[in-house]
Amino acid sequence: MNTKVYYIDEHDTDKIKEAAEIIASGGTVVFPTETVYGLGANALDEKACEKIFTAKGRPQDNPLIVHVADFDLSKYVTDISENAKKLMEAFWPGPLTIIMPKKDIVPLTTTGGLDSVAIRMPSNKIARKLIEFSGVPIAAPSANISGRPSPTTIEHCINDLTGKVDMIIGGEKCDVGLESTVVDTTGDEVVILRPGGITKEMLEEVVGNVSIDPAIMEKASEGLRPKSPGMKYRHYAPKAPLTIIKGDLNNVIKYVNEKTDELSNYGYKVGVMATDETIKKYNANIKISVGDRKESGIIAANLFDVLREFDKIDVDYIYAEGFSEEGLGLAIMNRLKKAAGYNVIEV
Repeated sequence: MNTKVYYIDEHDTDKIKEAAEIIASGGTVVFPTETVYGLGANALDEKACEKIFTAKGRPQDNPLIVHVADFDLSKYVTDISENAKKLMEAFWPGPLTIIMPKKDIVPLTTTGGLDSVAIRMPSNKIARKLIEFSGVPIAAPSANISGRPSPTTIEHCINDLTGKVDMIIGGEKCDVGLESTVVDTTGDEVVILRPGGITKEMLEEVVGNVSIDPAIMEKASEGLRPKSPGMKYRHYAPKAPLTIIKGDLNNVIKYVNEKTDELSNYGYKVGVMATDETIKKYNANIKISVGDRKESGIIAANLFDVLREFDKIDVDYIYAEGFSEEGLGLAIMNRLKKAAGYNVIEV
């Protein structure tokens, strides 16, 4: 497949319209959102959505998120609960995906075989124009090979999907850097199925008590039928094995330095994912900071970029500092744990 690539901004209307025509005719387009880059197709076209799964190598039971450009969801869902209405009003457009009961017009291919659909309204202006011009809702998971770190730059998408999609557009780096928060509003209580930029604390200010699905921070069972992307399968993984080291930072540094020295003596190349406060304390030759430990938003925005940087350097092992699981830290640790295959050591 010959993939067209255009570096554009929100003012390049002609290119966005060209991409919209591809979506409307059953093709696939990679485009930027405020969270990560998405791989989009017509959410109502079963064959078009199948192209997403093929391009990514994505399991068929992993639901796709449907992206819309306005608040009228009457074509796609049978019911919008009071909690869903409050969350839409508070956080749309933005990095929040809401699960609601679907209508038959949304194919089961899009929803991973479920009778519910995950919907969000992105705030990114290119994304919004693409949806508007195409005239259809756009199903779009992250624009990467399944299991790899999610893409926050157009270059990540070019590396992963050139020759597998019809068009790639964008240019800007994504603001949030982590996929959207996903909440289930089909029950009496709102349940977080995937943490993201909209935190539990922010949600509770709007709808009261919010619970967290236990699958978020632990390895999913084999029989899990995922209601949200990111619940069942290993995601975000760099090529080298990644281990998270949690505990008092002095103990973390001591442990990682000992392992680095040991592995280096055997000729292995070790990478360390650290923070601005600690990076100079590590012995490793290859160490990359994800940012200031007090700035969780910056760490979130840099996380996938740093994981891909280790791939470029071609390290043999990666050690990463752990983070608090409060606020945005819950989303950061969710992604790190999945990237590490839940390989976490407490020191």
